[in-house]
Amino acid sequence: MSRKPELKGRAARLARLFPSGPGRAARTPFVLLVVLLLGGGLIGLLVLNSALSEGSFQLDDLQTDTKNLTDEEQALQRDVDSYSAPDALQRRARELGMVPGGDPAFLDPDGTVKGVPSAAARRSATQLPIALRPPEALSSAPLPSAPPTPTTTPGR
Repeated sequence: MSRKPELKGRAARLARLFPSGPGRAARTPFVLLVVLLLGGGLIGLLVLNSALSEGSFQLDDLQTDTKNLTDEEQALQRDVDSYSAPDALQRRARELGMVPGGDPAFLDPDGTVKGVPSAAARRSATQLPIALRPPEALSSAPLPSAPPTPTTTPGR
């Protein structure tokens, strides 16, 4: 039979630090560690998947908001373009009682005048919109059907 040799001195003291029986590591801590690592990994994946899904929903909402705001911006730009069109500006100016200007004169750098200036044509009180007519013109003047439109434009 095999017998272990007797240890003396320093070797004996070191041998007492290690277990002397047939050594088997306990399985319970190892199994518990593996289960905890797998469970933690699964929970981590679940949290990551939830965060990605939430980000995807937020991205979809923001894209929808961006599309709606872009549509609104384009509608407002169309309104601005329609209000700043020349015919709309002319119609609004006539409603406010403005008239086209006369012929202009130009000054050269040496001080000479080119062209003959003329004054803008005055509109009569009956041609003015009701809001701009003087009170005495309202009682006797008929309502105009439409403001006069120029048939030709002066050439330059």
